[in-house]
Amino acid sequence: MTDKDLKQHVENALEWEPGVDPADIGVAADEGVVTLRGTVPSYAEKMAAERLALRIYGVKAVANDLQVKLPGSYKRTDTEIAQAAVHALRWNTTVPDNHVTLSVKDGWITLGGMVDWQYQSDAAARAVRELAGVTGLTNDIKVKPQAATGDVRARIETAFKRNAEIDARRIQVTAQDGKVVRSEEHTSELQSRLHLVC
Repeated sequence: MTDKDLKQHVENALEWEPGVDPADIGVAADEGVVTLRGTVPSYAEKMAAERLALRIYGVKAVANDLQVKLPGSYKRTDTEIAQAAVHALRWNTTVPDNHVTLSVKDGWITLGGMVDWQYQSDAAARAVRELAGVTGLTNDIKVKPQAATGDVRARIETAFKRNAEIDARRIQVTAQDGKVVRSEEHTSELQSRLHLVC
């Protein structure tokens, strides 16, 4: 696919995306790298345009140079944004209480703190990025290491061995009347048997 074709595909996709107004978005393509330039009225729209471009076949990377220019109705003070973000985090059941901190400067939210899992960090970012007045987001939340590398390796190896032993015990192969039959036992209350002809 040529860069010209790729540019056209991204522009067409932006035209059809209801959450993005392409009027002030410029698209350029160079060797599979798509650059988005221009202005959008919210950080949510900036990220939606980026996600959309990344979904286009042939796009290797996206340089998102879109600037967020908030219309008057979306403008909020940093205090208002911080308060809304605290509430959004508190109301999100995936984000653990009192583990995430945040600061706001010129509408740009920076998340900090430490959580146990990556999905909790991702959930915190999703909870605040679409708030009115947000112009950008930096996710500096650290994920607590769960186990030493050697311990993880040992657990994975043990799980493989355990599953292999279970699978080997559950499968029986018999031959009768010129047919090979594999029987596989599924553990359930009824201990049903499934016969598959190989």
